Amino acid sequence: MRKSLIIAGVGGQGTLLASKIISEAACARGLFVRTSETIGMAQRGGSVSSHIRIGAKDVSPVVPLGHADIILGFELAEAVRQIPKLATGAVGVVSIGCIVPTNVALRQGVYLCDEYLRILRERLPGGVFINGGHLAIAAGDARTLNMVILGAGIGSGILPLTEGEVRGVMRRCIRGGMLSVNERALELGMEAATPERRGL
Repeated sequence: MRKSLIIAGVGGQGTLLASKIISEAACARGLFVRTSETIGMAQRGGSVSSHIRIGAKDVSPVVPLGHADIILGFELAEAVRQIPKLATGAVGVVSIGCIVPTNVALRQGVYLCDEYLRILRERLPGGVFINGGHLAIAAGDARTLNMVILGAGIGSGILPLTEGEVRGVMRRCIRGGMLSVNERALELGMEAATPERRGL
């Protein structure tokens, strides 16, 4: 398997933990993995992106323009920002919730939620679009959005990993009472992304 993935979100959404879980699950399968992260003002809700390259020893850890096979979009505007990185035929899982940046809240910019969603749906016709924030809250903690998105990637078949592989890494990375909440978030994401639930 040779895949290039991008995870796009903002600080506090758990993008780096999601990247760690995907990478370790792929490594446990015996695949070679390279990763890279870009973090900008993460503590203030700034852009965060993770690049994961699976099964390719001869490439840079940073996904170049037009080479990402998969995108996991935790936030609409950040997912749109990564569109130039997508390869032809790329697929993805995108949370449709809008996180209004501070500058927009202060009336120093605009946030075109509906437009961003339209652009992503056009660019990812085979993509999965779910209200990840609502599902995370239903799981018991809004901070589990990352596990909802991972679950949707597994349930849809977009993420090239099995539930068992991801759960195995989760149990090593997440401790205490939060493990069960995160596992529930994974399950809700999987259920939301199955072909039956998506009407396919």
